[in-house]
Amino acid sequence: MTPSFIAFLTDYGLADGYVAACHGVIARIAPSARVIDVTHDVPAQDVRHGAVVLADTLPYLPPSVLLGVVDPEVGTERRAVAVVAGEFVLVGPDNGLLLWAADAAGGASRAVELTAAEYRLTTGATTFDGRDVFAPAAAHLAAGLDVGALGPSVDPASLVRLADPWLRVGAESVEAEVHVVDRFGNAALAAGAAELAAAGLDEHARLRVTVGDRSSYVPLASSYAAVPEGEPVLIVDSAGRLALAVNRGSAAADLRLRVGERVTVSS
Repeated sequence: MTPSFIAFLTDYGLADGYVAACHGVIARIAPSARVIDVTHDVPAQDVRHGAVVLADTLPYLPPSVLLGVVDPEVGTERRAVAVVAGEFVLVGPDNGLLLWAADAAGGASRAVELTAAEYRLTTGATTFDGRDVFAPAAAHLAAGLDVGALGPSVDPASLVRLADPWLRVGAESVEAEVHVVDRFGNAALAAGAAELAAAGLDEHARLRVTVGDRSSYVPLASSYAAVPEGEPVLIVDSAGRLALAVNRGSAAADLRLRVGERVTVSS
């Protein structure tokens, strides 16, 4: 089945015309394709954040071409690829952005490098592959092109993969790194309800949270508003991750948390 949707994620922002140019390229090639803008507010050049958002969003999308562009190595020898995974084709740079989403779709079964000149724009630019390479490829796929026409096959095992986040589950203890921080300052860990249960922590009303040499007890609740305004709380968020939040505040700011930092949750 040919996807009629293109789901589009970038770090371009909306202050410039980059997103509109890509939309325009898609509309010229595949005017009947429907574009879902996942986000264009990925922090600049933050491939990992983009990868998390793509993977978290994919299960709620219709069968689509996923067009992801967070590409700090644009203009270099990094590959441009299309990756088939389940009912999705993921198009973007081979820098780790795509593979967590491919995993969420059941795993990459096929991949090609985007080298076919007839399916890209010849503008002479080397710094805007989103417009000149990735958007045309996505549009042609949405219009019915077979992925194999875009270029030579690539072994899916050779695609760049980001390192898995740190996670260790023990007796009455879960140690996990901060996997992602959202715009509200909620700090989601690389652990979820299953890890809490495996550690025997899921029935506790309060849990000890340790970050470096700082430690405090935090309620485990089902909503942000279960604690007074300005107070921290542990929840299992909408992506199924254990997250540190502050009711009407920012856990990242108040608790001095950043992506990659290790947090221990214990009894």
